[in-house]
Amino acid sequence: MVEAERIRVLRDLPVRPEGRFVLYWMQQSQRAEQNPALVRAIEWANRCGLPVVVAFVLVPNYPLANLRHYRFMLEGLRETRQTLRRWGIGWVTRIGPPVEIIPDLAREAAIVVFDRGYMPVQVEWRTALSRTLPVRVEEVEGDVVVPVEVASDHLETAARTLRPKLLQQVAKFLVPVTLPRLRRRAENLHLVGVEWEEPEDLLATLPIARDVPPSETFHGGTTEARRHLQRFIEHGLARYADRRADPTAHAESNLSPYLHFGQLSPIEIARAVQNAEAPPEARAAFLEQLVVRRELAINYVRYAAHPGTWESLPAWARHTLEEHARDPRPYVYDRTAWASAATHDPVWNAAQWQLLRTGKIHNQLRMYWGKKILEWTRDPREAFQIALWLNDWYALDGRDPNGWANVGWCFGLHDRPWPTRPIYGVVRAMGLGGLRRKFDVEAYVRQWTEGSQGEPSIGAAEP
Repeated sequence: MVEAERIRVLRDLPVRPEGRFVLYWMQQSQRAEQNPALVRAIEWANRCGLPVVVAFVLVPNYPLANLRHYRFMLEGLRETRQTLRRWGIGWVTRIGPPVEIIPDLAREAAIVVFDRGYMPVQVEWRTALSRTLPVRVEEVEGDVVVPVEVASDHLETAARTLRPKLLQQVAKFLVPVTLPRLRRRAENLHLVGVEWEEPEDLLATLPIARDVPPSETFHGGTTEARRHLQRFIEHGLARYADRRADPTAHAESNLSPYLHFGQLSPIEIARAVQNAEAPPEARAAFLEQLVVRRELAINYVRYAAHPGTWESLPAWARHTLEEHARDPRPYVYDRTAWASAATHDPVWNAAQWQLLRTGKIHNQLRMYWGKKILEWTRDPREAFQIALWLNDWYALDGRDPNGWANVGWCFGLHDRPWPTRPIYGVVRAMGLGGLRRKFDVEAYVRQWTEGSQGEPSIGAAEP
């Protein structure tokens, strides 16, 4: 049973008695298992004696999405669709704007269930649909541990302000959902959709940007996500508290791409880590990142007036960076140089090559990466735009609250003033010396620059 706090009624109408099925529009939670929105849809279906249909709408012009993102997503959806069909749940894929496609499918639905997303475009879709669909609409929050409004009703300024509120609620919500037995299978519904078996079947037909190749390292799907989770628990978790800042130690979980696409529940991850045989400090350090830091990022996107913009940064950070905007820069690079990993700094270039090749940067290097974009771009506003664009265009875990908050942190978000430095003002600076104290910088550079020759494609999207 889904906790009441995870459910919001977006359109309070009676269940339509002539409906042929319960429709679940899957968008954020792209998984079959441990999916509260799916559980809610099955609960309604059993109550009404109806089957469940899951609809996935492919949006070819999703902001800053390209071949890398679509391939990873479709690999996951292939597995999800196969699982749902095996369970007797209907599946339909359509291509186009959700605000046009979902109303057409909803004409025959008794009730419509959404999962919840926080990015501006996701909120816009859900708001528009909830105002127009002539049927009851419920939204179910399944990709955080603690529902966002339960944790806080306002924009939090730092982890220290949100942490105690989350910790008061975690035990209540850190419970798995049980999938009810579906009483009626989806048969003979004859819903029109795009037929596909493999990701390439759809990718070949989609009008999407193809400038960025698929990741060399990561493949989508719940099975792949669980493989990364198990590997982390067996080989990385015990060292996480002490070695997570060392990219050569391989102590990170590599789960952020799977969380981005909702291919694995954060509750499943948290429970697996809680129950693992690892030092308490290691488990606590990881849960700080998974729950506190990640849900702080979602709080930012939920409550900031214009998330992902210069104006969403703290006033003190914008003020000090603008005061120092005319400070001399030792180097100045433009968008092409940044995207091409063509700076004077082999460490920065290695981090960019890691992003270009895998779709992910180790978190310690991402902080350095963002700070140097600020330091070596002619204007802090331009630097913010470039950093956000690079993150969203190349990263599998970009274009989401965590990615936006991580970039924002490099410019003062969720941080505090520090002693004044040229260019940075009182925003926290970061240098190569700090990295050298944490890990073997030269080994990291060798790992990501050997074989990384040539000019990487930077794509056509503008920051």
